[in-house]
Amino acid sequence: MKHYDILIVGAGPAGLAAAHAAAAQGAHVGIIDDNPLAGGQIWRGGPDLQADARAPRLWQALRDADNVEFMPRTRVMYAPEPNHLLVQTPEAALTLHYKKLILATGARERLLPFPGWTLPGVTGAGGLQALSKGGYPLEGKRVVVAGSGPLLLAAAATLKNKGAQIVAIIEQARMPSLLRFGAGLLATPSRITQLLQLTTQLSGVPYLHNSYVHSAHGDGSLQSVQVQRGGARDQETLQCDFLACGYGLLPNVELAQALGCATGSVHGQVAVTVDEWQKTSVPDIYCAGEGTGVGGVDLSLAEGRIAGLAASGQMTQAQQAFSIRARWRKFAARLARAFVLREEVRTLAGDDTIVCRCEDVCHGELRTHTGWRSAKLQTRCGMGPCQGRICGGATEILYGWRPDAVRMPISPTRISSIID
Repeated sequence: MKHYDILIVGAGPAGLAAAHAAAAQGAHVGIIDDNPLAGGQIWRGGPDLQADARAPRLWQALRDADNVEFMPRTRVMYAPEPNHLLVQTPEAALTLHYKKLILATGARERLLPFPGWTLPGVTGAGGLQALSKGGYPLEGKRVVVAGSGPLLLAAAATLKNKGAQIVAIIEQARMPSLLRFGAGLLATPSRITQLLQLTTQLSGVPYLHNSYVHSAHGDGSLQSVQVQRGGARDQETLQCDFLACGYGLLPNVELAQALGCATGSVHGQVAVTVDEWQKTSVPDIYCAGEGTGVGGVDLSLAEGRIAGLAASGQMTQAQQAFSIRARWRKFAARLARAFVLREEVRTLAGDDTIVCRCEDVCHGELRTHTGWRSAKLQTRCGMGPCQGRICGGATEILYGWRPDAVRMPISPTRISSIID
């Protein structure tokens, strides 16, 4: 068994900021992450390779600290007792004991079903971005980037930099919302700079606002997408090799829920409930970053620092970051208002459209049920390898359902790890 003063789950910006703050106070810190490299989704590929100067600076400080241990490719299975986590590494199962636990489990893309969304070549916007960063070849490939939110611009810029031909960026939000959001960026000048940089990188790429992908088509693989433009009768067909489509992010709250932490609604999404110190409803457990509500890298860094200091007992230092957190929470609220989902994208699925991809369950089978449990018992929706992480977000939008329990183990696990 390994023992830590502070154990952190997640090595994205929030987790690294928490680790840095706690380690500076002399705490023995453990960081676990299921990816081979630190950085999370925002700093994917490793924090030492990011253009954001904060990433390599944080990572270098943590590597230089002799009281910090990073455990990559490590997944949480379950909590056998309070202040303990059973985890799985590539080699074995381990029990980790902690005095304080900080959850920095981030967020995942929200994917919504539409006709053709299971065709090869249709991916999440962030998913294709991550694949490209990992070396997936996109040179000369025609890519449509669609969905909602500023992450579409970041994904498109990355894909273009990897040699892809960006056919168009399809944004479902209407122009008045986009203009209000743009005006609100005056409160966060760094975001204006970032937007100008992305706009320059994407010069010449069509940006279609008030539009959304109606359907994807192809014989065995993606060949084209049908785009609904503005008016109800205005449609356009775009030829492409890939469709990268994402409708914002969903907080990863499964581990927090499994540990008994209370959740609530933040900007219409289920998120972990925390107090001013980032402390959850369960003693000794804190949460920081996208798990408490999607807000971007700056909010994640602020929350991570507060959590790391508070868990170390440094309340005065933690309080100094409150104003920074408040500023970025206001940004998160503006983000949520500007890119709220329009009704049309909630009703695209036909009866033969697959909703649960793991178990091949279609919309026609699910819409007759009254809740998640009924659908799960009778159709196996949510019982595949992803454990409802994909279809759970979709069924919430389509039917208003939310998964009512977290099944153990939390992550896919080797039988030998459970037996041990």
